[in-house]
Amino acid sequence: MSRDLQHRLHSRLELATQMLEADAQAAAAPVSYAVVETDGVRTTTYAQCTSRIDVTVAEDSPAARLARELRSRQPDVLATDVPSATYLGLTVRPQSLHAWTWWVHRLGLDPAALTRQDDKVYGVGSVGQVIVHVCGDGVPELMTGEAAARLMGLLAETESSS
Repeated sequence: MSRDLQHRLHSRLELATQMLEADAQAAAAPVSYAVVETDGVRTTTYAQCTSRIDVTVAEDSPAARLARELRSRQPDVLATDVPSATYLGLTVRPQSLHAWTWWVHRLGLDPAALTRQDDKVYGVGSVGQVIVHVCGDGVPELMTGEAAARLMGLLAETESSS
């Protein structure tokens, strides 16, 4: 088995394990829920995730559907913002470098275009017809092993590391 295939397999197994653990925790934890509408934005807080959607955006629009899918299936999601039918602002806090790898691939992010600022990483990708602007909260801490991050395709190669 090639080294690349081993890394991808390990990454997927770790992500699956984390999702199962989060599912078990979510089933046992009490859930709070609130809906507020102010200034044309409907805000919902559910299970420590904040969802904001402009009241003029249809609930079945591509961006609203993608936001709903990511919130319901991914424990890393902290917030979704849907200001239009084809734009999604997404804040995630991945639990591992493997989880961040999943987000990079799922959202079609270009590692060379990711920017770091303080304890966050920002990037723009797309899923289908939806433009996704992502904020990876705590991601720089996960990338302490720069060589591992480069190996996983999360950081672009620099001229000095080529």
